[in-house]
Amino acid sequence: VMTVAVSVASGVDNIISAFGGLAGYRVALAVGFVVLLTAMNLRGVRESGRAFAAPTYLFIGGILLMVVTGLVRVVFGDDPQAPTAAFGIHPAEGGDNLAGLGLLMLGLRAFASGCTALTGVEAISNGVPAFRAPKSRNAASTMSAMGILAVVMFVGVTVLAMTSNVHYVDDACQLSGLAGDCSTYTQQTVIAQLASTFLGGDNSILFYFIQAVTALVLILAANTAFNGFPLLASILAQHRYLPRQMHTRGDRLAFSNGIIALAVVAGGLLWFYKADVTSLIHLYILGVFTSFTLSQIGMVRHWNRALAGESDPAVRGAAQRSRVINGLGAVTTALVLVIVLITKFTQGAWLAVLAAVALWAMMRGIRRHYDAVSSELAVEDPAEESAKPT
Repeated sequence: VMTVAVSVASGVDNIISAFGGLAGYRVALAVGFVVLLTAMNLRGVRESGRAFAAPTYLFIGGILLMVVTGLVRVVFGDDPQAPTAAFGIHPAEGGDNLAGLGLLMLGLRAFASGCTALTGVEAISNGVPAFRAPKSRNAASTMSAMGILAVVMFVGVTVLAMTSNVHYVDDACQLSGLAGDCSTYTQQTVIAQLASTFLGGDNSILFYFIQAVTALVLILAANTAFNGFPLLASILAQHRYLPRQMHTRGDRLAFSNGIIALAVVAGGLLWFYKADVTSLIHLYILGVFTSFTLSQIGMVRHWNRALAGESDPAVRGAAQRSRVINGLGAVTTALVLVIVLITKFTQGAWLAVLAAVALWAMMRGIRRHYDAVSSELAVEDPAEESAKPT
């Protein structure tokens, strides 16, 4: 649900960065994209590797072009400044004397927010069965390539943002030096500001190209949830943790009820939070790192079971190394989870915690209901009944 909400809201942000006149239709655009994705998936449209590959390669190429162009211009003495370079930022009360615990919390909050760059890496491990043989090696190579690309693009964008003095804040009214009514000022995304600064301005073809492929990649990222959530819901329904209707396929053999449920909840969140990425991201990363931590702990348990029945020294050595790696991963992701929970609890993460508890209670209640109904409908053997002592 959060993947759909955050991805669509981010995509709309990039569209509005290119076409500022659409700012007043932010929520309508976001909900409209959710409706469009819902209609496509209800019709039985399936994702294809090539359909996803083209926008992804164009996005990677565009960002790398922007990073290389920007770095070359900076190295050779050209020092273009972002449209927001002249702005300042109003410090929060006491922010000019930040020290001690306050500085530590600021660092932890920045760390927690930056960890959102890791979200999505689980898609490769989830999709190992779809790789060609040798599956594990190809998946590992893909993961390595993605990691390298992510680091290069993330560092490149960060360096360009710092050298061009990009300013982006939660609330535009925190900017100083802003002319006019701050409540009506529409901030461009960081990528949009960098594309404008280093690729020829707001009216250049490359600027619109960067915004288009960025928005397209984000919308396609939302569509992956429409493929994954209905299947997950059907499995939970099969195990009696969700209503049985979630396991029913529609006319197009899609899990229609799961698709509709996903769209309704994601659309409701987009409407409630006004399609604001900053507000939605607090809910997103808490759930992501909970999943990361649980999966790493599960792998540690897997290696413990494997070692219990293995006598080959070579196999045991490989399993022990893997257990150490997954144990380190569990500790690291759990640390991030704690930091996220502490630093973002009052900013909206409390709602994700409440939702998790509510969902757990709801699913346990559904399971108890189905178990009770099965018990009541169970057919008893008359011979056994007559044999019972009175």
